[in-house]
Amino acid sequence: MARLVILGGGESGVGTAILGQREGFEVFVSDKGEIKEKYKEVLEHFEIEWESGQHTESKIMNADVVMKSPGIPDKVPLVKALVEKEIPVISEIEFASKYTDATLIGITGSNGKTTTTMLTYHLLKNGGLQVGMAGNIGDSYAKMVAEQDFDQYVLEISSFQLDGIVDFKPHIAMITNITPDHLDRYEYKFENYIASKFRIAMNQDENDYLIYDADDEVIPEWLKEHPVQSKLIPFSVKQKLKKGAWLEDDKIIIEIEQKTLEMSTDILALEGQHNVKNTMAASMAALLVKVRKETIRQSIQSFQGVPHRLEKVLKINHVEYINDSKATNVNATFYALDGIKKPIVWIVGGVDKGNDYAELMPLVREKVKAIVCLGMDNSKLVDAFGNVIDLMVETYSMEEAVKVAYKIAERGDAVLLSPACASFDLFQNYEDRGDQFKAAVKNL
Repeated sequence: MARLVILGGGESGVGTAILGQREGFEVFVSDKGEIKEKYKEVLEHFEIEWESGQHTESKIMNADVVMKSPGIPDKVPLVKALVEKEIPVISEIEFASKYTDATLIGITGSNGKTTTTMLTYHLLKNGGLQVGMAGNIGDSYAKMVAEQDFDQYVLEISSFQLDGIVDFKPHIAMITNITPDHLDRYEYKFENYIASKFRIAMNQDENDYLIYDADDEVIPEWLKEHPVQSKLIPFSVKQKLKKGAWLEDDKIIIEIEQKTLEMSTDILALEGQHNVKNTMAASMAALLVKVRKETIRQSIQSFQGVPHRLEKVLKINHVEYINDSKATNVNATFYALDGIKKPIVWIVGGVDKGNDYAELMPLVREKVKAIVCLGMDNSKLVDAFGNVIDLMVETYSMEEAVKVAYKIAERGDAVLLSPACASFDLFQNYEDRGDQFKAAVKNL
């Protein structure tokens, strides 16, 4: 019996354990941290051996294959030792894909991938397809493969998950955009991160599709230097294309595989140029798996968007409060500032991932009337914007930040939480940060 060792006892790890057991592996789950109670209960229920708070090397180094959770860097000594011993170390998406014949739509990118994943799933589900949504979002992909029988999967895939693939091959791959992010995991080399994103297409052939942003500064250049086998389908809001998706007089035009779809941008439930792009990408994927044009148009009008992504919370005294906690990098915050048409009181800060705030400067000068810093160390923000914005206030809790913003904001303004940083200094994760923002606004 082959031995499957799983490093990390979270959503992807426990899902892989269930699938591994179903496929006849001897399974062992090891987590250096504390496994959550709900996952311990699942492992106990399936009688899967596990350990928490340590890695027992004698139980790990005898593996035939190791599934590593995406949060564990490749540089960790245990992972290096496994690689040196030539034990395959793979990601959940690699493992799970071996056990399903479903059509795979894989979506990656620095920003927009969650919205695009949820919108693609929404279009396919409304089109009557038997579809599951997993990956970096919601339930474990491996657990779905073990327990469900879907014809299609829409998968949100991070660069960390792509680093652990060997044979994974989506029929439709999407790269929403590529901007510097997580560079601490890629030796601070942008090209390493770009290469990681393009792994999504590395096993594709001429029967597969790669949907990508033709306006992106990085993607078209990289494709010139590193051609892929799949059919290229670009989308753009700046230029008219020969095929793919583009804008013409406030209309989205899509032409792929002898199919044409036209939609007015007025029907989009989500605001902003970036959401026009997300809609183009999702609609093209839906067309390729034969969802009807009318279904696509209707479904786009009914799509509600993603929690913590430009989520309108409340209007108080004619001031709009907007939760964009999911903006954990500069590029995501750029979209938020760009999309809001009112004067902005901006709540920003957290764990800086090597951010360069220069690209935000024109938008900040034009739109931001005050900055409320929210983080343990706000020095980089103060250095960047201190000479540009007259009013900057440092705060150390969400309740305090929201109260300060409430005092500053005037009729017709927007209070925007768009941190441009990770959340781990003051919050468990970006969801916790967004939930605390919503709660604080409701308590005003």
